Amino acid sequence: QYMSGFGNEHISEDPRCPGALPEGQNNPQVCPYGLYAEQLSGSAFTCPRPTNKRSWLYRILPSVCHKPFKPLEEGHLTHDWDEIEPDPNQLRWKPFEIPKASQNKMDFVSGLHTLCGAGEPRGRNGIAVHIFVCNTSMINRSLLCLHFFSIVPQQGKLLITTEFGKMLVEPNEICVIQQGMRFSVEVFGETRGYILEVYGAHFELPDLGPIGANGLANPRDFLVPVAWYEDRQVPGGYTIISKYQGKLFAAQQDYSPYNVVAWHGNYTPYKYHLEKFMVINAVAFDHADPSIFTVLTAKTTRAGVALADFVIFPPRWGVANNTFRPPYYHRNCMSEFMGLIKGHYEAKEEGFQPGGGSLHSMMTPHGPDADCFEKASKAKLEPERVADGTMAFMFESSLSLAVTKWGLQTSNRLDKNYYKCWEPLKSHFNPKCK
Repeated sequence: QYMSGFGNEHISEDPRCPGALPEGQNNPQVCPYGLYAEQLSGSAFTCPRPTNKRSWLYRILPSVCHKPFKPLEEGHLTHDWDEIEPDPNQLRWKPFEIPKASQNKMDFVSGLHTLCGAGEPRGRNGIAVHIFVCNTSMINRSLLCLHFFSIVPQQGKLLITTEFGKMLVEPNEICVIQQGMRFSVEVFGETRGYILEVYGAHFELPDLGPIGANGLANPRDFLVPVAWYEDRQVPGGYTIISKYQGKLFAAQQDYSPYNVVAWHGNYTPYKYHLEKFMVINAVAFDHADPSIFTVLTAKTTRAGVALADFVIFPPRWGVANNTFRPPYYHRNCMSEFMGLIKGHYEAKEEGFQPGGGSLHSMMTPHGPDADCFEKASKAKLEPERVADGTMAFMFESSLSLAVTKWGLQTSNRLDKNYYKCWEPLKSHFNPKCK
């Protein structure tokens, strides 16, 4: 069950404990049912009201009740962007391999692999792109991230338990777990997906400008879980894993952290179905910029410049006259990481596969492969459906992204022949023919 609305003030209490929310105040001397009041602040206390984010949680035990944190083996997570020499080439990865549970049991946390990123988590300015591959559920383990996680499942559904309630997130949906929130992931077989981690900036809906009041991702289509709690003791130890300053730490406690009986506020996890996106497009000639496909943005202090944008390329109509309709050749002052949830991406139907990815770094040229160019240049320009059965997405950033050693070498999924898709392009120049 869910409540709807992006950034709304929500109230929720588990129906097993009616009246668990205090009336008329946040922090009474004694909370109903003997609960503890705990505030989770997603912004500074003094942020202006439109950007002030916080929620009050009413829980069986406060989250402070745990043993000290100790370092935990990080696996393939990193924020060391200098571990390998920079690579300015166009990069593409084949679908990332999911280990078999019979050979190597791997849950969501142990299956996190950092592919690329930039910036510094302590300064709270930067991003990281992770791939997750897993085959088993998190059991008595919870992840606490000090940054913002946008999770994009590609294969297999995720049942995500948070302190605010449960969300079922399937391919073609996304969810956002905000900084400071604890969550666990249950899977139902071999599972794979992508994560955009943002250091220090909230995701927002993009401004609509001349589009007007409606369009793109509509606020009412974002779903927030309802309160759900478990009063469960774990004598053998429940592990809280904290991703703190880019490294992992673990602390033990003897109870489930999902013991929030009621909550209220505007700082929550949420999910969104990409098919709900209201597509805006060119209906006369040429292309509108891909910014018209932005679902969420994490802004910088520079107007119009994003630390990170989450952009999709959904099914739509192509009707532009006298226009080369696929994406144009491009060099960008932004970095573009692309992933494919399903289908065939229109500009590269063969090599770009679901569960893989590509990275075109700052000012790295890219565009349609040779086959796509030749077909589109000769196509009869009639109204046509574009990208039916497909969902590609892009993490775009103003930062220059560095690729990790795992991404370039250890994963063994880098397509070293990617550049060859442009080699058949030939000159059509004829100075005698306009």
